[in-house]
Amino acid sequence: MWQSADSLALTDAQKQQLDAWVRAPSTPQKIVLRARICLLAHAGLPNRRIAQQLKTSRPTVLLWRHHFLKGGVAGLEHEPPRQTSSQRTKDEQIKAIVEATLHTTPEDATHWSSRTLAVRFGVSHMTVARIWDRHGLQPHRVRTFKLSRDKPFVEKLTDVVGLYLNPPDKALVLCVDEKSQIQALDRTQPGLPMKKGRCGTMTHDYVRHGTTTLFAALNVLAGTVIGSCFDRHRHEEFLKFLRQVDRDTPAGLDLHLIVDNYSTHKHPKVKQWLQRHTRFQLHFIPTSSSWLNLVERWFGEITRKRIRRGVFKSVKELIEAIEHYVQTNNQNPKPFIWTKRVEDILEKVNHCKGSTVTPH
Repeated sequence: MWQSADSLALTDAQKQQLDAWVRAPSTPQKIVLRARICLLAHAGLPNRRIAQQLKTSRPTVLLWRHHFLKGGVAGLEHEPPRQTSSQRTKDEQIKAIVEATLHTTPEDATHWSSRTLAVRFGVSHMTVARIWDRHGLQPHRVRTFKLSRDKPFVEKLTDVVGLYLNPPDKALVLCVDEKSQIQALDRTQPGLPMKKGRCGTMTHDYVRHGTTTLFAALNVLAGTVIGSCFDRHRHEEFLKFLRQVDRDTPAGLDLHLIVDNYSTHKHPKVKQWLQRHTRFQLHFIPTSSSWLNLVERWFGEITRKRIRRGVFKSVKELIEAIEHYVQTNNQNPKPFIWTKRVEDILEKVNHCKGSTVTPH
């Protein structure tokens, strides 16, 4: 019914209003386009010519001619009502798709994709994607976890979180750990720099030039780091690092060190040294709970920002890069703020146990 290309009849008032919309700089461009369609149609141009001149489609020209005939100038100011799809997914089918996503798997895969599930139910993959989005389902993603089996888990958790949320007076809380086997990797060919429209490149293969181990102590309150690199990862190196921490911290303060359960930290010679240096107190996190040690968060930062994409032709270059990062960090430290209470953590752990642990 919109095929006619006859001249569109306009009154003087309507033409003045359309001309005013076209000239006004504040008129939305979609309204300007509709006004120009009607003005060119009034001039007698065919619909295809109007579409070509305004760089739009013929159906768009037909649509707004129809809306002007139906509602006049006011008909150009409002969006046309959208037609509802005749293929609207039924509630029963939506429920079936959700149930299949949650409780079944395809024969040849570990999880459904939107396309494989769409084939099973005879709908489009976009329909499946919209249903997943509406119900918060992401079958392609999985998160790893590990529950600690440490018997004194609650006691250790309470001790460490208490240091974060309520640190003792006249003392420093230091998160201590080692990042071992950091590789000095050199690429086999030079990469290309980033430019507009293309990311930087580097070869997938590399040459190993050796490794180093970074010992680090993160000051929880200040965000500064005491760091040192060693060739090996034994109790001898740990004792050297403890002596460095002893030298680099104010002598009048107690030192509370949060560490993991690595055997190096519990070596008899380490225990003997700690007995002679009474201002040092070690607090052990539960097993399989590295997330409780904030220095792990700092290790993630140095890995992402300086190590992972670095090119090092020797271990010496790698150590220099690490030491420079530590110095830069200490010039503008940004501490990590612990916010979770013990009750919140235990509630989440118990919920996880209830969902995953099967009684025997």
